[in-house]
Amino acid sequence: MSEEEKLLKEAKKLPWEDRLLHKNWKVRNEANIDLAALCDSITDPKDPRLREFGPLFRKTVADSNAPVQEKALDALIAFQRAVDADAGRFAKEVCDAIAAKCLTGRPKTVEKAQAAFMLWVELEAVDVFLDVMEKAIKNKVSKAVVPAIDVMFQALSEFGAKVIPPKRILKMLPELFDHQDQNVRACSKGLTLELCRWIGKDPVKSILLEKMRDTMKKELEAELANVSGAAKPSRKIRSEQDKEPEPESVAEAVGPSQSEESVADVPQEIDEYELIDPVDILTPLEKSAFWDGVKATKWSERKEAVGELTKLASTRRIAPGDFSEVCRTLKKLITDVNIAVGVEAVQAIGNLARGLRTHFSASSRFLLPVLLEKLKEKKPTMAEALTQTLQAMHKAGCLNLVDIVDEIKTATKNKVPLVRSLTLNWVTFCIETSSKAVVLKAHKDYVPICMECLNDGTPEVRDSAFAALAAIAKSVGMRPLERSLEKLDDVRKKKLSEMIAGSGSGATAVTSSGFFLPSLLLITLLQTTGGSFVRKSAASMLSGKRPAAAALYQPANNKKPGSAKVGTTKKGDGAGRADASKIEPPEDVEPAEMGLEEIESRLGSLVQAETITLLKSTVWKERLEAMSSLRQQIEGLQDLDQSVEILTRLVCVLPGWSEKNVQVQQQVIEVVTHLASTAKKFPKKCVVLCILGIGERVADIKTRAQAMKCLTTFSEAVGPGFVFERLYKIMKEHKNPKVLSEGILWMVSAVEDFGVSLLKLKDLIDFCKDIGLQSSVAASRNATIKLLGVLHKFVGPDIKGFLADVKPALLSTLDAEYEKNPFEGAAAAPKRTVKASEATAAPSSGGLDGLPREDISGKITPTLLKGFESPDWKIRLESIEAVNKILEEANKRIQPMGTGDLFGALRGRLYDSNKNLIMTALATIGGVASAMGPAVEKSSKGILSDILKCLGDNKKHMRECTLATLDSWVSAVHFDKMVPYIATALVENKLGAEGRKDLFDWCSKQLSGLSDFSDAVHLLKPVGSAMTDKSADVRKAAEACIIEVVRVCGTETIEKHLRDIQGPALAIIMERIRPDSSFQEPFDSAKAMPSVPASRASTKVGRSAANGVSKHANKAVSSRIAPAKGSRVDPVLAAHDRAVQSQALLNVKDSNKDERERIVVKRFKFEEPRLEQIQELEVDMNRYFREDLHRRLLSTDFKKQVDGLDLLQKALPSIKKEVIEVLDILLRWFVLQFCKSNTTCMLKVLEVLPELFEMLQNEGYNLTEAEAAIFLPCLSEKLGHNIEKVREKMRELAKQIIQAYSAAKTFPYILEGLRSKNNRTRIECADLVGFLIEHHGTEIGGQLKSLQVVASLTAERDGETRKAALNALATGYKYLGEDIWRFVGKLTEAQKSMLDDRFKWKVREMEKRREGRPGDARAALRRSVRENGYAYGL
Repeated sequence: MSEEEKLLKEAKKLPWEDRLLHKNWKVRNEANIDLAALCDSITDPKDPRLREFGPLFRKTVADSNAPVQEKALDALIAFQRAVDADAGRFAKEVCDAIAAKCLTGRPKTVEKAQAAFMLWVELEAVDVFLDVMEKAIKNKVSKAVVPAIDVMFQALSEFGAKVIPPKRILKMLPELFDHQDQNVRACSKGLTLELCRWIGKDPVKSILLEKMRDTMKKELEAELANVSGAAKPSRKIRSEQDKEPEPESVAEAVGPSQSEESVADVPQEIDEYELIDPVDILTPLEKSAFWDGVKATKWSERKEAVGELTKLASTRRIAPGDFSEVCRTLKKLITDVNIAVGVEAVQAIGNLARGLRTHFSASSRFLLPVLLEKLKEKKPTMAEALTQTLQAMHKAGCLNLVDIVDEIKTATKNKVPLVRSLTLNWVTFCIETSSKAVVLKAHKDYVPICMECLNDGTPEVRDSAFAALAAIAKSVGMRPLERSLEKLDDVRKKKLSEMIAGSGSGATAVTSSGFFLPSLLLITLLQTTGGSFVRKSAASMLSGKRPAAAALYQPANNKKPGSAKVGTTKKGDGAGRADASKIEPPEDVEPAEMGLEEIESRLGSLVQAETITLLKSTVWKERLEAMSSLRQQIEGLQDLDQSVEILTRLVCVLPGWSEKNVQVQQQVIEVVTHLASTAKKFPKKCVVLCILGIGERVADIKTRAQAMKCLTTFSEAVGPGFVFERLYKIMKEHKNPKVLSEGILWMVSAVEDFGVSLLKLKDLIDFCKDIGLQSSVAASRNATIKLLGVLHKFVGPDIKGFLADVKPALLSTLDAEYEKNPFEGAAAAPKRTVKASEATAAPSSGGLDGLPREDISGKITPTLLKGFESPDWKIRLESIEAVNKILEEANKRIQPMGTGDLFGALRGRLYDSNKNLIMTALATIGGVASAMGPAVEKSSKGILSDILKCLGDNKKHMRECTLATLDSWVSAVHFDKMVPYIATALVENKLGAEGRKDLFDWCSKQLSGLSDFSDAVHLLKPVGSAMTDKSADVRKAAEACIIEVVRVCGTETIEKHLRDIQGPALAIIMERIRPDSSFQEPFDSAKAMPSVPASRASTKVGRSAANGVSKHANKAVSSRIAPAKGSRVDPVLAAHDRAVQSQALLNVKDSNKDERERIVVKRFKFEEPRLEQIQELEVDMNRYFREDLHRRLLSTDFKKQVDGLDLLQKALPSIKKEVIEVLDILLRWFVLQFCKSNTTCMLKVLEVLPELFEMLQNEGYNLTEAEAAIFLPCLSEKLGHNIEKVREKMRELAKQIIQAYSAAKTFPYILEGLRSKNNRTRIECADLVGFLIEHHGTEIGGQLKSLQVVASLTAERDGETRKAALNALATGYKYLGEDIWRFVGKLTEAQKSMLDDRFKWKVREMEKRREGRPGDARAALRRSVRENGYAYGL
């Protein structure tokens, strides 16, 4: 015996402590092995030897020798398994030692240390475990921190949140998020995700996300999307294990106790409130200026003081304290004379209720009467604050229905109906959110209150009482209400029963056994196979998802042991079994491995042995011959469907996809194509077996045609969606770029053949965007662009929304491709069909256009909806912006599912006290409507009426936002769906004059794009009422709208509804539908003799309004109204027109031009024609112009105006004297046309005017001052027209007038144009000033001081304006020389410098042209004056 063996033998005689702490490591090692064996042999947890062993482990696990340390951990684990929970007293010292010495050891040591920690948790030493972990995560060695996080992750994952308090872990996580080691950060994220599975995402987000860095926050939010389903503990603590029944008894209990098990399986809900540490707010409140501020005389100081309290109380959990004095102060402030202070006080109470919960009960009872009394306040801000606060007090448990009966009775007898109805609404909310037990106790008190309110004189109070009774019935059933209902009449009984039926529909469906069985089946499957899903590392949460429920179903030939017992239930579950039998497992698409020998054995006599032998040959001709023979044999098979898979496997192995000879490759592809096209059902497994080889053959030009044909055949057999999905991965990972480019080209042909109904468009577009367009190979990018172009042909321009983040260069290329493939819609029918029945259902979740719409219901979280109701406007704004972000992430295409609550929250923001938030909410609602499409009509819950109310705001920007939202809405749903809401809104007084005017204009715009729209007749009555509105703008907008309504509805429809119309509206409608009307114009009424005053007065308003010129005459409202369909010229009227045309064009017999010119106001500045001036012009034209001429010139149709000008232009040479007599009237009409925006008519006017002025010049006629004052101010102002062609014609006209009139008299009008707000006008006028100086310098010599107006333009910011002014002054310098400095006024140094440079340039130009020196011309003129005595005025 060796010395070592002797030592070990002698050591076994020593006490356990000596052996375990022996100086020889082998002795210690042997002792730990023996101790582990002894502990395993002990069956009684109360064995006294175990008490002796407990204190020893704190030293053994800290052994310096690694192998001994591992054996010590084995002994500890054996000890922990043998003892009961009493051994927990040893946990602290042992855990400290393990954390200090074992977590940085070898991997096996760390694993065993973690197992020991888990057993301490099982022994109920949870607090000790978490205390040690709290120290461990602060270890400077990151290698020790990761195992500590992992063991916490394991403990939480296996024991659940009921054993491991999440609050402790939540406190540890923030410092881990900023750890310098990335592994620690990854593990902390994994632990956070596991917490989300147990306590929900919202509590974790609200507590932890604000403490993270932005980068980590984004990473974690991305991972949170993968967390789904409720967690369930898989391990129990030792005391619960003793109570656990045998597995057999559990299996027997499944059937009869379904409901009990389902309740038990639901994870315990953990209140976020319990996870947060309370915050003391009384101390900082005392230090603040609250108590002084609430007594201040200024309301703003009182509001700021209460706002400080609101801010402090907004913390999620408030430490209890004495808030009695605070509540007494708030009670006074609720009734403050300033509404803003009252609102702030109510919001502060709501925050206190949320933060204190049950500790605020007494104060809530104290404040409740005042809050209920304040419900009489009609201001939306106060009403909203009161509603939120009262609901918060009940939700937080501050108030109980049983305790507040007296307060409710008092409030329901209040003399203000609003208090009674809102109180009952709040009672309804309390009943709906209370437990059944509470309602059972309280219903005896509340039913009589509601019954009494059913007799109230106010409908709102009665409706609220009905709602409260329905809520009681829904909660506790009808039996408690039977006696009370006997007192009701039949009508009220029927209404109440309808409300109860409506509120309780669908409740039984949830509890049916048919619904429950799949859930039970899934739970049982998880229990039987759950062991394979246990995660050991927190970081593993980041690498993937837990298995989906569908993956648990195994094929029939792959059933696992134990799965046969699933679904075996007792008799009571017959219905459930029937439903379960209908569930068909999905087709298994992943082929199992199969060797050549097995393939040959399964083939049997299907294929000749000689053929298989030749397929194995190394000579390609023999393989080719074998493939030809194989194809003939396959074609001769009778029942091919049973052998498709084994034959496909054969050709995939022999000769296989690695075959080098092209001819053999082609034969292989043709055989596979024949199998796919001939078989009645081609399995998807076969496609998976071949798809990689076929994909590679597509890249080869020699086999490309056959391979593409094969892929098309696959698509016909199993659907293109499956083939596309398989190709994505192959093309993405393959090293040969041609596999990608040619594969995408096949996809182009596949989309053209099969359409898009069987494709997952989102996946296809993502593949194109992420892989195809990002490829470095030009061929792949070009092929992808072609594919997207073909998609555009099927799905339309909405595809652009999915590619918004593509590079601009690619976007322009894509736009060009879209133009080659315009959207065809339903016309783009598929050319091929699919045989597989399951492929006929479209996998896309999109709308009629085929593009996918994303389900955003999962993103509309309670936290997001809660943010809409926050008292902090910034949080409300963040919630609205969060919705916009969700829309962006969904590519602005969403499904309507789960958006009902979102629309409710957005509706609340339309009444927000912050106007900017209302405008943001309107924009968001418009975005949601555009993204949802036609489905928004049903999902929006009538929010359109609330949107229309925003038009009543007096701010123009608010109304513009509302109209933009309406534009988005009408693009999503047809206008006919909006008409009822619009008709209702138009009759409301709250809309206001400006709101009604804007809404009428918007309706006119929508109707102008329609040709036949009978639903518009519903607008007839509100439009008719608006014709008598006090506001002229509303009347005018209503008239334009009524014209459109008459046009789109047709005569028959309008005549049926005429009895509802009265006043001016009836006259306009009758004028429009009058059958003997030759012209669709309101001027037909002017056919009466103009000399009759009554006729003039009766047509005055109608003509002026129908002319389309507003108060400033800048727009024509109905300039493009088309004549009604089928309108024909009456023969009688045609004869009348012929008689009219025989008369003189202008009747100047009674004209008194001097009298007309006497009333003309002579001013240089232009003013838009006023309404009365337009009316006077119409009267004068009716008097002096022939009927057909004035009717055309005053028409709202620009084409008829052009016809009138043609008539006048042709007759001009023969009626010169008559034209001169009515020249002032003609010039007023020309001014009116300048103020309109029709370019065609404007160009015709500018064609006639030069001829007119040329005729006047030939006749030697000069404009009178009155005529100049009519026309020249308008001409000067309109010189800066935005169309270059019009500007040129106006410029020439102005120069012609200067020649015909007088330069000296024209100059002041030109100078006034320099003061215009239009930059182009100022530029043109400056050029004309230069023209006048150069050509008429002597005539305007006395007005040169006005050049300082030109000089002032050199300081303008616009470069073109400065340039024109400098050019004009340079021309003046040429004429005046250095004397020009006397006329330009005071200038800055910069202006002088610019002028000096321009003058030097002018000198050089004059020298080149040999024009002398500046001022020479003027000097020569002065010498001539002195010599000849001429007086030029200089």
